[in-house]
Amino acid sequence: MTLPKSWKNGPVSRLLAQFVESYNSSKTISNELAASDLHIATRRENTPSYNNNNTTPQTTTTTTTTTTIPLPCDGNVIDVINDRADLYILHGPFKTRAQLAEDARKIADEQKSSAAELASCTHFGCRKKFPRGGPYPTCQYHVSPPVFHETAKFWSCCPNKKAYDWDDFQAIEGCRMGNCSEVKEDMG
Repeated sequence: MTLPKSWKNGPVSRLLAQFVESYNSSKTISNELAASDLHIATRRENTPSYNNNNTTPQTTTTTTTTTTIPLPCDGNVIDVINDRADLYILHGPFKTRAQLAEDARKIADEQKSSAAELASCTHFGCRKKFPRGGPYPTCQYHVSPPVFHETAKFWSCCPNKKAYDWDDFQAIEGCRMGNCSEVKEDMG
């Protein structure tokens, strides 16, 4: 749908009202939409994350996810919608900028509190996270720290397993099995 130039400084809620009115005026629909039950959102692709499959060290998959970003009903069209952006009409009430900011703050607080409750394994090569105080999951780790020499990357306990790419280095399986630990062991 192409918008008139005069709409660029109008609120996003007006855009939704126009869409709903246009949709409901169509003679081919059997169910009408209510603008009060809908909101407009856009999507953003997140940076790819790399997941290492522990069964095969050379297998690395890339996953790209998209995040739905609700638009504020009181926001100006020109300020919150990028030129030629894809817009999505979704179920759920429209929220104001203040309500969206409060929701984002609550999510950030929840993420901080859940991150504070998690501990990272201190074993070399294990990247698992678990609740502080246990239960401790099993992990496959390296006994000695990594070595980075020129372009070669390897674990000092496994000098015959060298990698020249970071992802390949991350995929080198540990040489010892045990349980994750919160306590850093002395190298002594």
